[in-house]
Amino acid sequence: MNYFLVYLLLEVFVSVNISSNIGALATFLEIIFSAMVGFILLANFRNTLMESMQAMQKRTISMQEFQKLNAFTLLGALLLIVPGFFSDIIGLFLQFSFFATLFAKKILHVKDNIDIDDIQNIDRTKENNEIIDVEVIDDRTER
Repeated sequence: MNYFLVYLLLEVFVSVNISSNIGALATFLEIIFSAMVGFILLANFRNTLMESMQAMQKRTISMQEFQKLNAFTLLGALLLIVPGFFSDIIGLFLQFSFFATLFAKKILHVKDNIDIDDIQNIDRTKENNEIIDVEVIDDRTER
């Protein structure tokens, strides 16, 4: 709820500041133009999704990158449809993977994948644990 209020406050400040500088007609045209761009991106999302799936099949991107690219592209398109300059700026930045990754790390606190060194350290600690060998004897007799 707090994030929404901060977003709303920033949206009002940025929109009022920019619209007072460019005028009412330019603000109206920008809202219409950004909504059209958002709808075009949504209409082409199927193609973007197919390209990402092909890249994932060729193993040029990982599953996490596939999810991030598509989720942030979709979120960016929706933010372009919403009227307001701040949402348009964020929506435009989310169309680029560099900014989407930065947004995920800094704002959403999404962590990267585990490094190979971390996996090797986990395997080493597993080797050091004591292994208990258990033999199960079935005492049921067959009839």
